[in-house]
Amino acid sequence: MSNIEKELQNDGIFVTEKIDTNLVLKITKNISKKICNTFPNFGLDEEKIFSKLFSLNMYKAKIPEGTLEASYCYKNCSIYFNDSISNEDLEEFAIHECIHYLQEVKNSHNKILKMGLSIYLPFKTVGIGLNEAAVQYISARIIGIKPDFEKYYDLNIFTPSPSYYPIECALLNELIFFLGEDLIFKSTFFSTNDFRRELIKRTSKSTFNKIIKAFDDILKYEEQIIKLKNTKSKQEIEFIRNSIKTSFIETQNLIIEDFFDNDFSKIKNLEELENFRRNLSKVKKYLATTSNYTFFDDYYLEMMNKLEHKSNILENGGIETALEKKHFSIFDLIQKLKKLLLHQNNTEND
Repeated sequence: MSNIEKELQNDGIFVTEKIDTNLVLKITKNISKKICNTFPNFGLDEEKIFSKLFSLNMYKAKIPEGTLEASYCYKNCSIYFNDSISNEDLEEFAIHECIHYLQEVKNSHNKILKMGLSIYLPFKTVGIGLNEAAVQYISARIIGIKPDFEKYYDLNIFTPSPSYYPIECALLNELIFFLGEDLIFKSTFFSTNDFRRELIKRTSKSTFNKIIKAFDDILKYEEQIIKLKNTKSKQEIEFIRNSIKTSFIETQNLIIEDFFDNDFSKIKNLEELENFRRNLSKVKKYLATTSNYTFFDDYYLEMMNKLEHKSNILENGGIETALEKKHFSIFDLIQKLKKLLLHQNNTEND
């Protein structure tokens, strides 16, 4: 038995059969075509993608209940499917794993260095949660899954992938609102740093690190819940569910505040101000809510007041100091008039 087989079995994966070559050919041919048709703006070569994907090994296996229906192993370039999946449905489950294979970057010793938005460091891997969300987002687009409203962990979310990684994809959807789908696809598919650079540029390095950690934490929490379900530890499961909700909301609030604060500071004319106002209204659709969530409504009101003030400044030639002096001089005049009237009343009473 090989070391890889031992590792798989330690994870509860036991191979039952190798998938027929003709079926692998059909699956990889269809997936190559669909990737190129779904993302036509990146100059993808369908034949090159197919040639690479066809080198994959595909197996059916006994997979632990509650885990994913398919899994890609980068150590031997193989995909393992739950043997309960019919041959007709394999393609749908293969898309996510095939993208993992296409995005990986290895060194000359076959050691993996990057996989899309995740980086494999000597002693740890960072960005796995974000990368899984991005790959599933792309997979959902290829399959044609429609975004929908769902409820998980007491979070009402709008997610592009209602059934697989729904929480992670909902949070990613908020980033896509600000950064755009093309940037996410480019960095995920080609393992580039464009997404990282743009996110840091629009927010900060600290915010980027917090977002990456949040995605990783949420993924780990969900894996813990799967393991705990077998022990029936309801108290521990509830604690982790609350941890997921807290991590999601805190990260969502960070995304809202950092992106909009940065964009607000760069408004230079009324057209940019109006675009900002529209985006502030549009983003609400993508945000998760809970029974007591008020952060966005409070932030919205605060920002609308700032926009009104900034609009007045821009309409008056952008001279904020002069505007403020005018404002305070009128205020002082009103106060003086009040004092004068009060003095007159007192004099008449005397």
